[in-house]
Amino acid sequence: MKILVDTNVFLDVLLAREKFLIPSQQVCTWCEERPGSGWVAWHTLSNLSFIGNKLAGKKRTTFVLDHILDCFEVAPTSSEAARASRSYGFNDFEDALQAAAAVACKVDWIITRNQADFKKSPIKAISPKAFMAQH
Repeated sequence: MKILVDTNVFLDVLLAREKFLIPSQQVCTWCEERPGSGWVAWHTLSNLSFIGNKLAGKKRTTFVLDHILDCFEVAPTSSEAARASRSYGFNDFEDALQAAAAVACKVDWIITRNQADFKKSPIKAISPKAFMAQH
């Protein structure tokens, strides 16, 4: 089983968002314990750096990014994948890029708290809580 973890799940952990922290941490731990099963979109890393540096500080953000790079695979990126993302009909281009990354690395699920934003995704989306309930 392979999963792509959306930016909001990592932000829950990085920013210690109390309401969402435990299921998001559990997803990250699940991936850590199964090398090669957890994937992250290339652009998620830059989004985490930008947001994290502002809200959590550079030291914590660097620590979290390094940990992600140690435990997760980075989805391949290409012009073809970016063009494909435009054909999915998403309202949000960033979410479409997440879906294209999920297709590129052939995952089974996209783990996100915003499942409604992925209704048009070729890869099904599931919440961290629902994923952990099944695994």
